[in-house]
Amino acid sequence: MTLRIDIGGLPPERLRFAASPLAELTAMLHVLAEPGHHPQLAGWAADVWAALRPELAERLREAEFLWRSSRADFLVPARPRPTLAEELDDVDRIDDARYVTAALVTTCGSNRIHFGSPSPLTDATARERALDLAQARGALQEAFAERLLADPAAVRARVRDTLEQCAGAFFDAAWSGAAVRIASDLRLKHDLLKRQGLGAALASVSGAVALAPGGDRIVVDKLQDSATAARDDGVTFIPSVFGRPHLVAVHAPGWRPVVQYPVAEPGPSEQVPMETVTLRLEALAHPVRLRLLRTLARGPHTTVELAHAWELSPPEVSRHLAVLRRAGLLTSQRYGRYVRYTLNAPDLTSLGSDLLAAVLR
Repeated sequence: MTLRIDIGGLPPERLRFAASPLAELTAMLHVLAEPGHHPQLAGWAADVWAALRPELAERLREAEFLWRSSRADFLVPARPRPTLAEELDDVDRIDDARYVTAALVTTCGSNRIHFGSPSPLTDATARERALDLAQARGALQEAFAERLLADPAAVRARVRDTLEQCAGAFFDAAWSGAAVRIASDLRLKHDLLKRQGLGAALASVSGAVALAPGGDRIVVDKLQDSATAARDDGVTFIPSVFGRPHLVAVHAPGWRPVVQYPVAEPGPSEQVPMETVTLRLEALAHPVRLRLLRTLARGPHTTVELAHAWELSPPEVSRHLAVLRRAGLLTSQRYGRYVRYTLNAPDLTSLGSDLLAAVLR
């Protein structure tokens, strides 16, 4: 399962790495809305909530649908600016139909491939669907959607004012430190682009991002199966300190593809592909294979020993062992005529964290 971005024929300068204050503020807001996704920032989130004025805290809760479960596309700029104010000015230039549709796609959990459908501002059917979806997600979301559809100008102004208030409340202080790490990451990416090319730069973004062998597609390993084309607009990559562990991808039709990725932390951080996680889950779903693993957890065994222990035929055991080996859950070593199988305990132990990382990615 991947997101594929077609970059065939794009000149190198259309592939851009840049810092975005608005995207980083959005990442911070997501941390405040979902601190459980970011245990390393739980203390920061608690301190921010404790210091917020009650009115601003309430505003963040009423609009959190723009950044909680996903990000409204206009909050992850395709053309980042040096300051938050400049990026908010760019958001103000988006017409109401585009703004509202983008907000409700995120807010109401619609599939983004339907971005080109009629605007709920002008189409009664689209409006009713948006309100129905919002109602199913709770009173706050329903109220937000109703206000946005009734008076988009007023809601847009309120959202901007809320984001501007965040600057003084917590963003400016957090951004001063994050910007240093982001600038360092960008220097690395630009150096890799210049000296080793796009493939090396993408490999340094994340183990979940790669250049396809033909060089005409960027492949992002995420729990989805979709594709988009960069065409003449190109692709923007935005590093984030507060975004870990998420790899955010904006790819709706009508928007330039953007990937917001976590700034690398010191030390190795290998991303386990979703395909590998899926193989391991499928391997563990069979009761016979779980029984074999139980025996192997006690030490190395041969196929015959396992067959005898569980009253199975050797060919049946061999078939199950082959599935477990393909999933990387077993290792084997030959001793004369015999092959002994051993449980790969570290990879089995990390399966839970690998699954969580793949889902949150």
